[in-house]
Amino acid sequence: MADPKDISPCKNEELFLKCRSTLITGVLLPDKTRSDIWYDDTGTIRTCGPDIAHNHRNEADIILDGSGFLAMPGLINTHTHAAMTLLRGYADDMHLHQWLSEKIWPLEAHLTGEHVYWGTKLACLEMIRSGTIAFNDMYFYMKDAARAVQESGIRAVLSHGIITFGDEAKMEAELKATEDLVHHVRSLNTSLITSAIAPHAPYTVPPQHLEVCADYSQKEKIIIHTHLAETKQEVDDCQKSYGMTPAALLDKTGCLTERTVAAHGCWLSEDDCRLLAERRVSVAHNPVSNMKLATGRAMPYHWLKDQGVNVCLGTDGCSSNNNLDMLEEMKTAALCQKFFWNSDTLLTAAEALSMGTSWGAKALGYQGGVIQEGMPADIVLISLSHPSMVPLHNPVSNIAYSAEGSVVDTVICQGKILMYNRYIPDEEKIIAGARESADDLLNRAGIMA
Repeated sequence: MADPKDISPCKNEELFLKCRSTLITGVLLPDKTRSDIWYDDTGTIRTCGPDIAHNHRNEADIILDGSGFLAMPGLINTHTHAAMTLLRGYADDMHLHQWLSEKIWPLEAHLTGEHVYWGTKLACLEMIRSGTIAFNDMYFYMKDAARAVQESGIRAVLSHGIITFGDEAKMEAELKATEDLVHHVRSLNTSLITSAIAPHAPYTVPPQHLEVCADYSQKEKIIIHTHLAETKQEVDDCQKSYGMTPAALLDKTGCLTERTVAAHGCWLSEDDCRLLAERRVSVAHNPVSNMKLATGRAMPYHWLKDQGVNVCLGTDGCSSNNNLDMLEEMKTAALCQKFFWNSDTLLTAAEALSMGTSWGAKALGYQGGVIQEGMPADIVLISLSHPSMVPLHNPVSNIAYSAEGSVVDTVICQGKILMYNRYIPDEEKIIAGARESADDLLNRAGIMA
């Protein structure tokens, strides 16, 4: 794959140290055209198109032979709880509210910042290996998560999950944690990591506290990251308590804006979908988690699409998925919608690809998710020699319906090479550290590892 100007990652870690001017030659694009891609040392694509390589060979520090590869935009995971990689397989086959109250929340009470650091390191490793270059994360000890993200080199929107159940002292502490995170992220002085405010859901954060979150989002111009209408019980309880749907309650408290990313939306009504469209909210579809936790209904993509809502894609956390493979999520999204709503044309392969790329970038508030001049060099190279990519009648169909994480060969984020020929520096160290951290978490909770 490499030109003599390149550096073999098996022999020299320098390839991964920083963004350098790079030329990718003769790569196939999803529209089945051949292209060269040249980006500069700021990680910005300066030109792409057929037969341009000869103009930039002398300018490029690195030249990659893309002739055996398909280039696609890096994937964007718009809803996850990254450090929950440490909880993978810990609690399965349970009802959502029982799963949360009896298993997940009690174990999370024993979390430390070091656990979150290693769990996030493992999540970033897993995401990079399957082509994800950005994610929207809601969890705890997020300064430690930020350290892990910065070391990994990918993009993230980080938020401290706010759960108050009406406790004023708790809300004060949660808001302080969010403020500290926002200031910390800004002090990192990197465009790759931003922050959000994350009221967990209308059933864990009452209206008066949702209003505080909305005000803070408006003041700081940051994303609101929340869960919405995941289960029928959530909707029914909200109707009984407040006389309105969770979506209407979020709107009443100011939490539905163009900066809102609402996860799940399985039990949205048609009126809810119209409201989300009016407020320009993005909705993150999490089909694998929803199916595993038996939320009882697929997100009404057809209603959201008809209203023009921006729909993106997320994996949710590893405790409910149980992986972070966005290629798998794309296929599941398309199949889930077709099956549940009995429509063989609903959520096409092309739409699934957009949900995982450009529509995700829109949700997270940055330009990207496409390979074109002026855009960030967030590029994934897929091996065309992988059995699941052969034959290649339709690249988009192969990406959406037959590919999975192991097809990814090379991952580039903002021009920096994060994985090359499926090699990532320090992978063994990360896996060992995460395994040890998971055991420590269970020991702290009095559970045999």
